[in-house]
Amino acid sequence: MSANIIDGKAVSEKLLQNLKQEIVTRSKQGIRHPSLAVILLGSDPASSIYVRNKRLACEKIGVKSVAYDLPVTTSEKDLITLIETLNDDANIDGILVQSPLPDNINKDVIFETILPYKDVDGFHPKNIGLLALKQPQLRSCTPFGVIKLIEATQLPTQGLDAIVVGASNNVGRPMALELLLKGCTVTICQRYTQNLQQKIELADIVVAARGKPEFIKGHWIKPGAIVIDIGINRLDDGKLVGDVEFDVAKTRASFITPVPGGVGPMTVATLMENTLLAQKLFAQ
Repeated sequence: MSANIIDGKAVSEKLLQNLKQEIVTRSKQGIRHPSLAVILLGSDPASSIYVRNKRLACEKIGVKSVAYDLPVTTSEKDLITLIETLNDDANIDGILVQSPLPDNINKDVIFETILPYKDVDGFHPKNIGLLALKQPQLRSCTPFGVIKLIEATQLPTQGLDAIVVGASNNVGRPMALELLLKGCTVTICQRYTQNLQQKIELADIVVAARGKPEFIKGHWIKPGAIVIDIGINRLDDGKLVGDVEFDVAKTRASFITPVPGGVGPMTVATLMENTLLAQKLFAQ
């Protein structure tokens, strides 16, 4: 067998077009376009590309993007002051601080400084807590995007065994909560997990967020499983690969995401959805 490829670009494009139409409709009703403040510290090439893609998505669908490109030497105090100013700005619906941050800045402090109702990345403890309580509002973008990709397969998820490889606060943990909401029985694995291969072999859904190239071997995949690869790793020869051994896994899975072109576009699209949602729920 050969897996169906879940085209993240196509799924994200459909979502963006729907968001654009809704923004146009709201604009005709006299409602201002939603606005997103994007803060970038330094000139890390990967971060710069991510921020550029987010700003292009804003332009594409009619979200006002307000750019704050700061030097890498920016202090934590100065960054907090900027965020607090944006918190108080009624014309700013969402605030995004691009990760990773310089070593002198505590990312947890920064994420908690952003008001929960402007936290369009979905990283604030309150937003993670609402997801845990089955009351999601602004959801972590990558896990939320993964759910939309799984929904695109049109396969029922209730009762399926799902495994999340990776337990970060921003991806792995909220991913497990999202899968619980979909009715899955969820196992979350981290560095101390034993017998990882045996656990993956039993999973109907595998979500890989380990951050290590081809860490999950293709022959571990249960025949017919759905495989979502969040990882994106650049090899010495410049090739981009995921956390799953794609060429082998695709001969066993029923659906699988490519790298690149799978989860990445969905993260940007769900960020746009969160920005519009923040305006709809909280703008005065």
